[in-house]
Amino acid sequence: MLTTRDDVRNIAIIAHVDHGKTTLVDELLKQSGVFRENQAVQERVMDSNALERERGITILSKNTAVTYKDIKINIIDTPGHADFGGEVERVLKMVNGVILVVDAFEGAMPQTKFVLQKALELDLPVIVCVNKIDRDEARPNEVIDEVLELLMDLDASDEQLDCPFVFASAKAGYAVTDLADNPVDMTPLFETIIQYIPAPTGDPEANTQVLISTIDYNEYVGRIGVGKVDNGSLKVNQEAVVVNAHEPEKKQKVKISKLYEFDGLNRVDVTEAGIGSIVAISGISDIHIGDTICSVEDPVAIPFQKISEPTIAITFHVNDSPLAGQEGKYITSRHLRDRLFRELNTDVSLRVEETDTTESFKVSGRGELHLSILIENMRREGYEFSVSKAEVLYKEENGQKLEPMELAYVDVPEEFSGAVIEKLSQRNGELQNMGKSNGGYTRLEFLIPSSGLIGYRGEFMTDTKGNGILNTIFHGYGPCKGEIRYRNQGSLIAFESGEAVAYGLFSAQDRGTLFIGVGERVYSGMVVGQCSRPEDIELNVCKKKHLTNTRSSSADEALTLTPPRVLSLEQALDFIDTDELLEVTPKSLRIRKKILDPTLRKRSKFNR
Repeated sequence: MLTTRDDVRNIAIIAHVDHGKTTLVDELLKQSGVFRENQAVQERVMDSNALERERGITILSKNTAVTYKDIKINIIDTPGHADFGGEVERVLKMVNGVILVVDAFEGAMPQTKFVLQKALELDLPVIVCVNKIDRDEARPNEVIDEVLELLMDLDASDEQLDCPFVFASAKAGYAVTDLADNPVDMTPLFETIIQYIPAPTGDPEANTQVLISTIDYNEYVGRIGVGKVDNGSLKVNQEAVVVNAHEPEKKQKVKISKLYEFDGLNRVDVTEAGIGSIVAISGISDIHIGDTICSVEDPVAIPFQKISEPTIAITFHVNDSPLAGQEGKYITSRHLRDRLFRELNTDVSLRVEETDTTESFKVSGRGELHLSILIENMRREGYEFSVSKAEVLYKEENGQKLEPMELAYVDVPEEFSGAVIEKLSQRNGELQNMGKSNGGYTRLEFLIPSSGLIGYRGEFMTDTKGNGILNTIFHGYGPCKGEIRYRNQGSLIAFESGEAVAYGLFSAQDRGTLFIGVGERVYSGMVVGQCSRPEDIELNVCKKKHLTNTRSSSADEALTLTPPRVLSLEQALDFIDTDELLEVTPKSLRIRKKILDPTLRKRSKFNR
């Protein structure tokens, strides 16, 4: 018999990137009494990963729980960036409603549409929280209209269209249900959650069913499955069976050794969990997202949607440059393979495939940012390896080659719109729409192949002098539009190994932009700069000035060197061409040609 559990609410907070989800969760935690009054709490406490804190983005969805008026509210903070959409898709299965956070100035953005569509497909009720209403340029009334239009575009039901609106400033720590109200604290948002989000229902007497929606990993206890108890109850030491709706043949007998519930930022040991509880389960070594933990008597899997497939791939190679093994801690193919396959424990949107050789692995993900986060994490852990240029993953249907297409939304000042349209058109983009955006910007909407966006973001920031905003969202697969030339300029290549000296660099800097400075180690085949011409040029940056018996009056004048352009990881991944690799070590990023030997390199070009 179905029962409603009134003392629990399960919600996810969804939004476009940088609209204030994590800050909102901070405030809900603070005002529910999770922290002591004198406790020092850092900003965006849910962004526990070092990279998340540095970049100001959420990469992994995270669970927390607060208590309000004796009702436990389980909250899931989700990523807002399109590359981590897989995280959002699967956690929505754990909740009974969502809070859609929308910036009071920016309004509904591309990722707002994506995450809202996923929530509406699961028929989840929506609370719209218009955040940042304390901004000078806030326009909350217009944003309400935008959100309602978006709901209609996405065929929302009458109940979903009748959603409540809450106005908040997560940073200032208050929410109101009417803009004319006097702001005090977050109570109006808490009240709206209790009233509008339905309590979880299930049959406590039925056989156990727990759908695993998230996987965490801990070196001490291994894989930890996180999911919601849909029916029955789950107890420590209970015998259970793991089944999967997509793999009916998979049946694995297990024993529940540890059971946790969430309380604030902590996991608390429990001996039993009932319907509606979000629990973490450890001790099952081979548990995956989409698995259902059932009672032994009647194992029935809960349906789980397939996560969207990856659209982009990078090949990871063991580093074989002349400077290999000097800066990294983990350098062998075994280290690389173990680390990449370990990432699959927690990242559902990633694919890792073996290649013809044991020295390289093909890693596929949802976008360049998705894969660059993995590269940066591995680099910080002490791994040394090299990666290729990102490439798109093609499909074939009815004999036609298809490639992934994306919708690109560009907000730029009017004077830069011509340059952006020209560049994206060269990259096979089609202008779909053009109109006015907020703050006097022009909004351009393009349908463009994913391959056309590879390596474009750096160029975009240069073309718009840092004033442009580029958002993309996966649109689907479309007919292949042909090859794209990523770079119109060649590379400056070192043809001698050694240490870069001022005299050699001074001669080289007239040929283009240098990436290295005095004293840096180089090797033959290493890219030391960007050429000002379309072709590659080989030069000697280790060349020293030979002393002679006769000197001119200006011979000893100091050489003036232009400071080198130091590339970040993303910029280096954007820059490399299809015949180049990026050598990644904990201390350095070096660009090199795939074929280091100049004679063999020329021969391979000739044979192509």
